Amino acid sequence: MIYLELLWGFIKVGMFSFGGAYAAIPLIREVVLSYGWLDDNALSYMIAISESTPGPLMINVATYVGSVVAGLPGAIISTIAVIIPPFLVILIITVLLKNLLENKYVKGALEGLKPCISAIILETGFMMIIKSCFDMSSSFSANIKDIAVILLLFIIFYGTRFALKKKLSPISFIIISAFLGLLIF
Repeated sequence: MIYLELLWGFIKVGMFSFGGAYAAIPLIREVVLSYGWLDDNALSYMIAISESTPGPLMINVATYVGSVVAGLPGAIISTIAVIIPPFLVILIITVLLKNLLENKYVKGALEGLKPCISAIILETGFMMIIKSCFDMSSSFSANIKDIAVILLLFIIFYGTRFALKKKLSPISFIIISAFLGLLIF
């Protein structure tokens, strides 16, 4: 039964994750929490770890959740389930690409998805910041260390853009955040 739940849960994630991994985080969270595979805190840690490890975030999270819930077979099932839908969509799009992208309705649908994906990514980022910085359980409290790290990272990220006139690479940013985590925590 657990294998079928993992298969169906991650097929849904793979099937409806438009806009990349960050846009998929709310769907991953919904599926994982609805089945009770992990709690929200453990899932947030896994998303952070998946972001800083090699490989696509969705696949890393699916593999981890499957492994925690049902061992190696669960990891394999979850990984395959999250990969199959986008693979099939890309395969179909590749075959039909020339004609499909010329269709005004397809163009319109894709243009309509852009703001939706942006809003989903923005909401996910805000929710991760809020959950990291504030304990909203029985009594409201702020996690000063998390707030300090986020503010420092914000200053570093935008400070380098202003001072150096170029963007900080994601790899450099991940290394800096890990270093700050070691110093502060």
